[in-house]
Order: sequence, then C-alpha cells, then structure tokens
Amino acid sequence: MGVATYAAAQVLRALPRKRLSRAVGQLCDRPLSDGVSRAVAETYSRVLGVDVGEAEELGRPYRSFDEFFTRRLRAGLRPIADAPVVSPADGRVASRGRVEPSGMIVAKGRPYDVGELLGDPSTASRWWGGAFAVVYLSPRDYHRVHSPVDGAVELVRGIPGDLFPVNAIGERHVPGLFVKNNRVVLLIDSPSVGRAAVVLVGATIVGRISVARIPAPAVPPGDHAPGTPWEVARGDELGAFHLGSTAVVLLERGFEIVAPTGAIRYGQALARRR
Repeated sequence: MGVATYAAAQVLRALPRKRLSRAVGQLCDRPLSDGVSRAVAETYSRVLGVDVGEAEELGRPYRSFDEFFTRRLRAGLRPIADAPVVSPADGRVASRGRVEPSGMIVAKGRPYDVGELLGDPSTASRWWGGAFAVVYLSPRDYHRVHSPVDGAVELVRGIPGDLFPVNAIGERHVPGLFVKNNRVVLLIDSPSVGRAAVVLVGATIVGRISVARIPAPAVPPGDHAPGTPWEVARGDELGAFHLGSTAVVLLERGFEIVAPTGAIRYGQALARRR
C-alpha cells in the first residue's frame, strides 16, 4: 500500500461521514440566484465533463445544486433495448457475474452475502444461482434510476447505515462496504423475469436516496409496500441519488449478464435468459 493511499484510508475512517453528508446535502438544497446557478452548473459541467445538452429543458436556471444534479434527460434520449433486463442507470458496469449457490456474490474483489445486502436473509435463497451486476454512477453521470424489468414494485426497504465513499479507496479499505452503507432496496415482481432486486447503495455526500412513490425527501428506515399497485415498465423512473453512488441488480436463476464491464447507459441490454 502506498503512503498516499494509506493516509487517505485513515482520513476516510476518521471523517464524520454522516454529519459531513448532511451538511453538504443542506448546502445542495439551498436556493441559488439565477447567476450563481448558471455559474455553478457551468463550472461543474466543464470540470467533470457533464453533457448538459442531454438535460430536459426547464426554461429557467436550476433552483438549487440538487435540482441540477438530479436533472432529468430529454424525453426519448435513451432508447429501451429489446431485452428482458436493461440497465437501471447511466454509469459503468463495475462487476458482474453469478450469485453463488451459497448466496454470495463477489463485487470488486469483495464477497457479499445476498441476504445481508437485501436486509432480509429469510428470502435470499430465491436469488441463489442467479445473476448480478453492479453499476457505478460517477459524479458526471445522470443520477436518476430506472426499472430494469417490466413488472410491479412490491416493496421498498430503507436500510440505515454508514456513508463510506464508494470509490477505489473505499472498496479497497472498507471490508463489506456495500452492506455497511445506507441503502434502499426495491423488489420488483416481473411476469417474465421473476423477482428482481435493485439495491441503491449510498456513499459519502450521498445523504439521500429518494424513491418516486414515497412522499419524503429520503426513504425512511423499514419496509414500505405501495398502497396501490406500482406498475413499471423497463426504463420507468424509480428514484434518484442525491449525489452519486451505486446500483446493484439481482436476478433469479435462468439469467446471465450480457453487458460487459465498462460504460453503460440506462435502457441498454443488461441480461438475457441462459
């Protein structure tokens, strides 16, 4: 381990991560004047390479940095592939593979128990022998998350946790990173795919993960069943990261991930039947 990496890891452990994330979140929600909003959006986009031409036209400056960060895309910009399972987000496929018969996945070289990741060991066996993909969203990416399958959202689960950064340093130096961090689980029952799980993993500065059908700035802890059926088609919006992180897709037996590791956009083919 290099000196710089070791030092960064120690700073990471010492940081008041939750307080820092809350403070930055409050700052991102503060109203901005038109001039400041334009300057912030232009600077951020130039430094990180954000393609603002893809964004939905509002006809006005963004009211806050959070509104800019969670910007919607222009309608029809992302075609939905003719595949049973599509990517839920823009980003990068960081890991992909098979769920072991023991219920373990290996993401970025780290083992994770599916039941612990989902916050419910009692139902985890239905994904044993299935497939998984990890989609990492960088700060430059579009940060809304979409349904990977056609079906109905049966449950949204808020799981409180820490807010370690989901980057190379966090992945290397925080064992069990994905199950230590705050996360939101969406379970989607699909007539063609079975039950799919989308796990949204929080990170440092990602103080909030919001879901479209939950009338709160962030998903509260615990299980939340939609009061009325929440039917979704592939590509329909599920929620958003308020600053970026990672989405993990879990599929039952009979599917394999076809997307290679590397860049992906929401709506592109992610998996097919074996």
